Amino acid sequence: MDIKKIALRPAYEKSGIDGGGLSPMLTCMIHDTQPERRFPAVIVVPGGSYSRCSKREGEPAAVRFYSYGFNAFVLDYSVIGKKFPTALTELAAAVKYIRENAEEFCCTGEIIICGFSAGGHLTASLGVYYNEMNGIYGADVRPDGVILSYPVITSGELGHRESTENIAPDALLKEKISLEKHITEGFPPAFIWHCADDPVVPVENSLMLAGALSAARVPFELHVFPKGGHGIALCDTTTVKDNDPRYIDPTAAQWFGLAVDWINNSALNDK
Repeated sequence: MDIKKIALRPAYEKSGIDGGGLSPMLTCMIHDTQPERRFPAVIVVPGGSYSRCSKREGEPAAVRFYSYGFNAFVLDYSVIGKKFPTALTELAAAVKYIRENAEEFCCTGEIIICGFSAGGHLTASLGVYYNEMNGIYGADVRPDGVILSYPVITSGELGHRESTENIAPDALLKEKISLEKHITEGFPPAFIWHCADDPVVPVENSLMLAGALSAARVPFELHVFPKGGHGIALCDTTTVKDNDPRYIDPTAAQWFGLAVDWINNSALNDK
């Protein structure tokens, strides 16, 4: 495994953002033992309520994707007081960077983004607003598919208030980040999973998104597991927190294998 850390330089000015002091980082895990091969890329976008980037939802998931034959990347994006679309501009920059350096990274140029919780909101935001980002970057930053893990979707009553307040301090931005209202047929194919008993980000977030995708005729796969709560990441000992058995759920842990099958048999195979 070849591991690199890349300091991204997003086009903040074109998004109307003051980029002073911001330092989004892309950690790259690249297959280097078979340089003649090319691998699809998975960018992992951890959650953390737009106040931090969860370590449990970052590197462990990327390592797992790497072990299944993908080049894996983790995006550490700007949080705390950085309103929308700061982090979105950074995610778009990551997609552009990987595609422009596909040969160096032994990548096919195909990119799946896997976001958790608030990272799921960020991932879905690129699915909604990729055309705006295309215009800023002069390049195609639409992902080939998105994996949304217990994602924050709405800024309404069923949303996650802390995530909303951290990036949308006014009513206009709150409307824009309520993503279920802005789904179009251009949204990339989606794999969504959630736990029905999630007390932090209600499962209705995923259900509303699925309904909007269906109405727009966007291909999607949705899995709702009966229990597990929120923030369970890989749902096994790899990402357990404080030895709390709540974070270990063999039923919900099936999401990863299902997601890999979806990538290989639907998201990339049906293009």
